[in-house]
Amino acid sequence: MQKQTDIGPEKLIAFGKTLTGRLVLPSDDDFDETRKVYNGMIDKRPKLFAMCTDATDVVKAVNFGRNNNLLVSVRGGGHNGAGLGVCDDGLVIDLSGIKHIEVNTKNNTVKVGGGSIWVDVDRVTHEFDLAVPSGMISTTGVGGLTLGGGVGYLTRKFGLTIDNLLEAEMVLADGSFVTVNADKHTDLFWAIRGGGGNFGVVTSFTFQAHPVATIFGGPTLWPIEQIEEIMEWYDGFIHNAPEDLNGFIATMIIPESPFPEHLHNKNFCGIVWCYTGDMEKAEEAFAPIMAKKPLFAHVGQMPYPAIQQLFDGFFPTGLQWYWRADFFNELGPEVRAQHLKFGSDIPTPLSQMHLYPISGAASRVGATDTPWAYRDAKYAGVYLGVSPDAAAADKITKWSKAYYEALHSYSAGGAYSNFMMNEGEARVKASYKHNYARLAEIKSAYDPDNFFRVNQNIVPRT
Repeated sequence: MQKQTDIGPEKLIAFGKTLTGRLVLPSDDDFDETRKVYNGMIDKRPKLFAMCTDATDVVKAVNFGRNNNLLVSVRGGGHNGAGLGVCDDGLVIDLSGIKHIEVNTKNNTVKVGGGSIWVDVDRVTHEFDLAVPSGMISTTGVGGLTLGGGVGYLTRKFGLTIDNLLEAEMVLADGSFVTVNADKHTDLFWAIRGGGGNFGVVTSFTFQAHPVATIFGGPTLWPIEQIEEIMEWYDGFIHNAPEDLNGFIATMIIPESPFPEHLHNKNFCGIVWCYTGDMEKAEEAFAPIMAKKPLFAHVGQMPYPAIQQLFDGFFPTGLQWYWRADFFNELGPEVRAQHLKFGSDIPTPLSQMHLYPISGAASRVGATDTPWAYRDAKYAGVYLGVSPDAAAADKITKWSKAYYEALHSYSAGGAYSNFMMNEGEARVKASYKHNYARLAEIKSAYDPDNFFRVNQNIVPRT
């Protein structure tokens, strides 16, 4: 990479005047607030932020970064666990001002600005009794979640978020603005459906939405001592259940609010359910679940946005986070025993383990149809060390790493990129598996200088 150009005040002023948005510099009063991201463990100091309000601003920011040999990162919702939306001593292209959302009821599609977060999308689409498959926390950015794949409550019914992406508008490393879809720039369209932010800055996404208004769901809990039994049952149940039914399994400590007092600060095996079928048949669908006699069950009908927002309040911006992840094909006795061990020794009240099922619609997409290589895996797993206390950072990191190390040998080999920290090229290759070579070729064609490299980086072929 070439040496960064010396950028004086006059050049910054001139650049700022070209933008509809504004620049945020270290000398500005709101600089420290602007550089914060979701993970409070991340403390990076960029040289400047370009707060973009439209695609033209993005084009100008990309050109400025390239012409001045700046390290560039792209930030949408800022939720990335590794903090890859910001960079030290470089330019952050911030998309938070690009938040338009347009619903087309003729074909149930939704065009979404690249800086939107999912709560914005859910609010608008719900007015039309529609939903786009997304994740589990509504404050997550649309861009990051989509480009990495998108595992969530609707995965078994409608597939990953990328399986519902119809088109994108994006700015490439050379500053050009392109539309990509099944007919235009088809190689690039393939690459962005799981290949992350390696190929450009997406300023808008067009999704297929689906008729989802009301769901039946919520959490069920069993004492952690029962996790081996419940996990074995769940493994046999969820992948054979109707695709209208989804649920992720977790190890967790129950917080003091809003749960009943007798559950507070105790370790549990939990499953959070979401059923999108006929509401008159919901009780029937949940009969096998209730037959397992959960110690606590808070399930019922709710608007789809409510299940998306169910845990937002527990995880505000600024907590300390450390993530490790793996895909799994089985939950055998040795695996279940490790979940009992680590689920019984959770280091902080907010730390958790989640396993998200990938069966149903998501598993019917071919292993090379998108970069998301693990269509045959049964679960995307993640170990989440979380605390509001910076002094606990080492403790939660060690727990997450130890949990990962105990189970990695039983895994499928790679991990869902949105659940990864900055773990190096070998880990990225393992996570794209047989699709990595094709991604590297497309990267070479559109970004041969690796301009977009603050991400789960795919290295261009030389």
